Amino acid sequence: MSDTFDFDKVLKELQTGKDLTGKDGILMPLIKQLTEAAITAELEQYLETTDDPNRKNGLGSKTIKTGSGSFELNAPRDRAGTFEPQLIKKNQTQLTPEIDRKILSLFSHGMSYRDIKHHVQDMYGIEIATGTLTAITDQLIPELEAWQQRPLNSVYPIVWMDAVHYKVREDGRYISKAIYTLLGLNIDGEKEILGIYLSDNESASYWLSVLTELQNRGLEDVLIACIDGLSGFPEAIASIFPKTEIQLCIVHQIRNSLKYVASKNQKEFMVDLKLVYRATSKEAAETALDALEDKWGDTYPIVIKSWRRKWEHLSAYFKYPKPIRHIIYTTNAVEAVHRQFRKLTKTKGAFPNENSLLKLLYAGILNATEKWTMPIHNWSQALSQLDIYFEGRLDSALEI
Repeated sequence: MSDTFDFDKVLKELQTGKDLTGKDGILMPLIKQLTEAAITAELEQYLETTDDPNRKNGLGSKTIKTGSGSFELNAPRDRAGTFEPQLIKKNQTQLTPEIDRKILSLFSHGMSYRDIKHHVQDMYGIEIATGTLTAITDQLIPELEAWQQRPLNSVYPIVWMDAVHYKVREDGRYISKAIYTLLGLNIDGEKEILGIYLSDNESASYWLSVLTELQNRGLEDVLIACIDGLSGFPEAIASIFPKTEIQLCIVHQIRNSLKYVASKNQKEFMVDLKLVYRATSKEAAETALDALEDKWGDTYPIVIKSWRRKWEHLSAYFKYPKPIRHIIYTTNAVEAVHRQFRKLTKTKGAFPNENSLLKLLYAGILNATEKWTMPIHNWSQALSQLDIYFEGRLDSALEI
């Protein structure tokens, strides 16, 4: 047992400016003393209540990490080896989960293992091995798996779908992998990530498997799906949710169009194109598209053909009032999630395995969703309009 905690000495040290907690903090001797006293009391009570012949058998020593630093614990042992202390169990090396929570918080903000090590060393005076950091952050994996399998609402008025790509090590080399992200807007107008999925590349066939899984988790209906222009994507959605209306992202279409327009013509071309996607009605938009083709069709036939081919799904938003148009004309909502992902991963370059990527993205999701506490702007008005356009399909979700 350690010496009695000297309060007078501690007071003097505190007055001289020595830290109360953290590395070399003046409270550490007290924490050590109280912990050892508590375990000794546990052992004495255990010996009094057991019928088997047993007695104290010296001390065992191990380093204990706490939120205020680390100390050498001299814990009493019993002769039979049957005593299991409850305050700090035999294989336990951490007094509280505070350090784990701190490490997970730093990890969820994109901090590298190297920086986390330095931060924990500065704050607590504890050296953390990379293997320990991996074990701590691996705690997120079963949580991610449970989150990924959780039941979903039966109806989501709007769902945005998009993919982002990362380099992941596989079979000794780094290859590009696609992360599929589905962001839903629930009946209360609050954003909710329905799931993230990893595949070798983005394809309509894999989106089909993702949508099938969502259906198996309880999703029965989506009013409007906002997607990019991936070939076969609308058909994949229609095969699982045949009543869902498809809105292709206007911003994606514009970006892709400008790739085929010479830089000297882009400014003038955009002036004419704005008359299409900013029109007040579908009829006005089609008139503007005809004019765009008359002027630019011979110069950029690929661009015009793309707009014509995809027009059914590009123009879906024209039928709705502004509150709904503003929500669905672009996949910017899910792209904002991907921007948060990129902030987390910008220092990584590549990932050693799939789990290392997934647990980081999941940690980022936990951070992002903490801020999603309010419905989107004008949601009440938009929901009322959706209920009219999609008569009866929201009844099961509306509690009226």
